[in-house]
Amino acid sequence: MNLFTLLNSRSKPIPIGIIGAGKFATMFFAQALKIPSIHIVGVVDLYPENAKSNMEMVDWDTSAFETNNLSNAFSSGKTFISDDWEALVSHESIEIIIECTGNPISAVKHCLSAFKNQKNVINVTVEADAFCGFALSQKAKDAGVIYSMAYGDQPALTCELVDWARTCGFNVVAAGRGHKWLKHYQKSTPDTVWDYWGLTKEQAERGRLNPKMFNAFLDGSKPSIESVAIANTANLSSPSNGLIFPSGGIDDIPTLMRPISEGGILEGKGMVDVVSCLTPDGKQIPYDIRKGVWVVFEADTEYLQNCFEEYKVVTDPSGKYMSLYKRWHLIGLELAISIASIGIRKEATGASTCFNADCVAIAKRNLKVGEILDGEGGYTVSGGIRPATTSIKNNYLPLGLAHNVSLINPIYDGQIVTWNDVKVDPNLIAYNLRKEMEDNFDL
Repeated sequence: MNLFTLLNSRSKPIPIGIIGAGKFATMFFAQALKIPSIHIVGVVDLYPENAKSNMEMVDWDTSAFETNNLSNAFSSGKTFISDDWEALVSHESIEIIIECTGNPISAVKHCLSAFKNQKNVINVTVEADAFCGFALSQKAKDAGVIYSMAYGDQPALTCELVDWARTCGFNVVAAGRGHKWLKHYQKSTPDTVWDYWGLTKEQAERGRLNPKMFNAFLDGSKPSIESVAIANTANLSSPSNGLIFPSGGIDDIPTLMRPISEGGILEGKGMVDVVSCLTPDGKQIPYDIRKGVWVVFEADTEYLQNCFEEYKVVTDPSGKYMSLYKRWHLIGLELAISIASIGIRKEATGASTCFNADCVAIAKRNLKVGEILDGEGGYTVSGGIRPATTSIKNNYLPLGLAHNVSLINPIYDGQIVTWNDVKVDPNLIAYNLRKEMEDNFDL
């Protein structure tokens, strides 16, 4: 309750470095100047001029970049912009590295290097967390540093609700996020995303929105990725055959998210799933949870059910299940919560504690030998959540490693790609970390 007060009582600002200056980082840039207790010492991007342009777009003065190295930036309160991520993660002044490239293979490399250099890490690239988050958490622990999900993204916000419920003594029945979902969206590509999303091409260009990244949300990949992160952080279970995406508004959540035996959609208690804001025929549902997060918990005694009734909370018809929710998430605008939590309390805003769920690569169409998989949001595959035991047992290829890999077997539309179907560079750091995690997995 007093994070802001504690943050502003620091004698010196928290020094941070950012890798990747895209949409998420730009949203944070828009807030960072209003928080004097946070100092962005360095920003790294493949295209430094784009980083400067994005920062200027959100009202940074060009004088803020008038420094020629990280040491000068640290001492002067300015920000050094470059394309050298290794210099950033190794610089003695940096306390927290924020990884927001959106590239899962690069993100793993950046995180591990930061750990070796004794840097805490906020990993915005949840795509990496989905296929090796538990291993990253363990590597950070071994190094004596903090690894954290990013507050503002839905996984961290969902896990916060789960933590609240459990701390209050409630049994968590389900947790997840909202989404705009129709079954045919799974086939969406960067060419179709804006019409389905509800934006014009002009609006997308104005916001400098990446069509591949936004398509990853639309085609079900990102909801699956984020559900994996929630499951592995909050120790929840995955649906057997992917997210169900039941249609409903906020008041429908307690009824939907209960076991099948009691009229809901869950295989059992303690699971993740996603609620769609559209009916199956495409109609908008009023008072939806599309941009928000939720947790469902139960009153497991008659007294608690009576309390729910007395305080007029919305429950399922039985009066047993209740939902708490946050209707919106503000992405990079909320990132300072993670920075302050680590910088002040030495506490992550969520991190993988287990390997319960996995996000696997599923073909969007028939694929030929020699075709190159292009990862989440692309033209070839989408992501689907599966139990980790199922994924490991069947040798499924994690979506996070379905980037720039060549098919050595034909794959039919809707088929899950396996490790045997692709040629992967065995020298990839991300590949080896995932294999290490698989080798340590107990079936």
